[in-house]
Amino acid sequence: MPATTRRQFRPRLIPSIAALVALVILLGLGTWQVERLAWKTDLISRIEAGLATEPVDLPASIDKPADWDYVRVRVTGRFLHDRESYIGPRLYPRPDGRQEQGVHVLTPLVRDDGAGTVLIDRGWVPLDRRDAATRSEGQVAGSVAIAAIARVPQDRVFMQPDNDSTSRTFFWLDMPALARIAGADRLAPVVLQADASANPGGLPLGGRTIVTLKNDHLSYALTWYGLALTLVGVFVAASFRRREEP
Repeated sequence: MPATTRRQFRPRLIPSIAALVALVILLGLGTWQVERLAWKTDLISRIEAGLATEPVDLPASIDKPADWDYVRVRVTGRFLHDRESYIGPRLYPRPDGRQEQGVHVLTPLVRDDGAGTVLIDRGWVPLDRRDAATRSEGQVAGSVAIAAIARVPQDRVFMQPDNDSTSRTFFWLDMPALARIAGADRLAPVVLQADASANPGGLPLGGRTIVTLKNDHLSYALTWYGLALTLVGVFVAASFRRREEP
């Protein structure tokens, strides 16, 4: 009587261990992306809520700066124009589609309520108008009311150049260095990005807060879980081996 061939599930030890380790890693990555999805969804909702509300008074003391990120605020005070700094490069979209290079003007504001000094990102100026003397009309004197969006300063990222405090040229917000330029012991832990209200003379151009938050974590999670499922399928298929029986 001829022998019959049957396929039997007989996984080998080493491939099984390797597949299990890979499966744990893929599931872990998928779960991490699910957690990131929840975090990003909450962040976007909080930002949208903050931008949709009416401006609120900036408190005298901010214990949790993260709670004020992307919140619309208002504050009154006096600009220290002779202590302004610049952060860049920053591009500005012209009506003809051209991107013009420039910088943002960072000006300390001494608050009228005696609550210290806060840094105001007044907006964009072209490179040939960086010198304050070329835009003297915009150097407003006396007490001013500022409506702005509060932002938490971001840490320096990889490959960003060094700042040059001597020329007051910044590539990232070094708050202690900016405080020294402002002549203050410290600055408020948020930077206020001025709204689009026109400045005398037209510069700086405010309203330059840009919100671009991608939320691709669901697709990433599905990718990792899909790879995990594929791994299981391949492992099961490879573990069935032929066995001859009399």
